[in-house]
Amino acid sequence: MGVGAPDREEYGPRARPLPFERGTDGPRVIMVGVDGTRTSERAGFYAAGLARRQGAALVVVFVSSPSGLTALVPGMDAGAVQRTHDELADELRRECRRGAEQWSIPVTLVVRRGDAYGELRAAADEFQADMVVVGASEQAGHRLVGSVATRLVRAGRWPVVVVP
Repeated sequence: MGVGAPDREEYGPRARPLPFERGTDGPRVIMVGVDGTRTSERAGFYAAGLARRQGAALVVVFVSSPSGLTALVPGMDAGAVQRTHDELADELRRECRRGAEQWSIPVTLVVRRGDAYGELRAAADEFQADMVVVGASEQAGHRLVGSVATRLVRAGRWPVVVVP
């Protein structure tokens, strides 16, 4: 996304306007965090299927977490990192548009840069998510430090589904 571009796009039918009631009749807004990994792709498909079955709106949040190490690694091109981010965002736009049309569900795509946990937490509050779906981390270090999924669960503000 370029400078000044909106950070959200909406596809598919409009969501049914209903009063907000957390956890009463099942989820009305399902949010899924995606980052281009295999587990986040599975989480996206799981969340889309659940949204279709529940008649819920789907909010897809793509957070690109730029590393401070990019500038320190010789040969690492910040422009290449940005191009990768843009390519993933473009692919997600196509997938969200296709899924919204195919499954007749309202889909909102949100593209942000920053800390994955902080951005997902903020988006879940912003969209009043009834459920958050994320893929399990495949990084070994997260067993010691804690993954984004673990931190979302510990926040205890929404039901969190972690897809392997």
